[in-house]
Amino acid sequence: MPRVRLDDRAIVAVSGKDAEDLLQGLITTDLDALAPDEARPGALLTPQGKILFDFIISRGGDGLRLETARDQAEALLKRLTMYKLRSAVDLSIDASAVTVIFDEAAPEGAYRDHRFEKAGIALFRAYGDGAGDAAGIEGLERLRIAAGVANAGPDYAAQDAFPHDVLLDKNGGLSFKKGCYVGQEVVSRMQHRSTPRRRIVIVSAETALPPTGTTITANDKAIGTLGTVQGKSALAIVRIDKAGEAMANGVPLLAGDVAVSMVLPAWTGLTFPTSADEASA
Repeated sequence: MPRVRLDDRAIVAVSGKDAEDLLQGLITTDLDALAPDEARPGALLTPQGKILFDFIISRGGDGLRLETARDQAEALLKRLTMYKLRSAVDLSIDASAVTVIFDEAAPEGAYRDHRFEKAGIALFRAYGDGAGDAAGIEGLERLRIAAGVANAGPDYAAQDAFPHDVLLDKNGGLSFKKGCYVGQEVVSRMQHRSTPRRRIVIVSAETALPPTGTTITANDKAIGTLGTVQGKSALAIVRIDKAGEAMANGVPLLAGDVAVSMVLPAWTGLTFPTSADEASA
């Protein structure tokens, strides 16, 4: 799985002398921390602080590129156009192909994916001619599950998750220092009050898991939902306070009728609380 072409991804190109200022005041990522050779996660939020669009942002040419789901690219472009007003910014859909590369050393012209880097995995993203094999998608999805890296669509719906839910506060995709952006007041309040309760977890089972969207329960009460599923492994967003309490008391966790276990991605430093008072960000 050295080089995988992603046919379900697209790029929104943002250029012009006001491009960086515009995005810095809109998105969750701190562009001052974005190195020339890296790709970082980010999101454009609703005013209520929920994720409207997620993307991977990097520098390219005279501007920035937002890599997002292909079926969301046009909507993201329209939303940015709405915010553009009189700014000197050019917005377009970039036809460049998206390729993921697995290599210990950075390939020329590729960008290290900060999300996987946090998990100790060397993975790079390249934009250009599309060289690569789409057949490696299944292996990439397994790696994404193992790393605890969530994507909008399979793992959560637009306007249904806060940045903390999908670990943007842990993987370099959410800034609490750069100043105002859309939804910033809500997510800052969550951070400072230590109120995040829902988090991405890695789920496993002894048998094949049920499909994406299956409810996870403890004592017949819903505590989460399965996201990306690959055989016996999956990602899910769950209430970690409820999951922690169940595990501490020996209460089975079920995805549908399948018994499951779950862990928080080790790189986050998070643990399951055993009561609501112990939940923290």
